[in-house]
Amino acid sequence: MRAARLAAVILLGIGVVTYSAWLLEFVLPTGISPVQQPVEQLLSVQPVFRVALGVSGLAFTLAGPPLLRLAPVHWMARMTAGSLCAFGIALLGDVARPGTTALPLLANLAALVGALSLVLWWPPGWRAWATVFLALVVLAWAAVITAAQLGPGHFAGLFTRAQMLVRAALVVVGTTYLVVTPNPRHVPVRGWIPRQ
Repeated sequence: MRAARLAAVILLGIGVVTYSAWLLEFVLPTGISPVQQPVEQLLSVQPVFRVALGVSGLAFTLAGPPLLRLAPVHWMARMTAGSLCAFGIALLGDVARPGTTALPLLANLAALVGALSLVLWWPPGWRAWATVFLALVVLAWAAVITAAQLGPGHFAGLFTRAQMLVRAALVVVGTTYLVVTPNPRHVPVRGWIPRQ
C-alpha cells in the first residue's frame, strides 16, 4: 500500500506540473494571445507544450492503477481513479491528434465525473472542497463552450486557461487528500450498503 501511495503521489505530481506547462507561454515567444486564443493552439507553436501535455497525459494514465489499489472498495471511489485515467488518455489523444473535438469532450467529461465522484464519497470536510471544484469545473466548461459559440474575440483564451487552472487545482487537492488521510479499504458512503 505504501508503494502504491508513493507511486500515485509522484505520478500525480508529475502530471500536474507538466499539465501546467502552458504557463511557460508567458516567458516563451508563442505569438498566441492568452486572452483570445484557446490554450490548445500552443500545441502547434512550440514542441515543449506538446511534450509536456504528453507527459502529463501519461502520468495521469499511469496513476490510475495505483489509485485503484488505494481507493476504498466501492464504485464511487473507483470512478475517481477511472476518470483520472480517462482524462490522461484524452490528453494523450489530444497530443497525437490535436484539433479533434471528441478528445476535449472526453477530457471535460472525465474532469466532471471525477469531481462529482469525489463529492459522493469523500468525508464531509473534504466533500466541501470537492463540491466547490465540481461547481468550478462546470462553470469553466460552460464559459469555454459559450466563448467557442460566440467566436473569436470573446475571451476563449482566458476561459480555456482558467479551465486548465481549475483542473490542475482539483488534482492538487486530490493529491493532498491522498497524502494526509489514512487509507481505509471499506468506507461507509451515503446510501451505499456493503454486501455481506
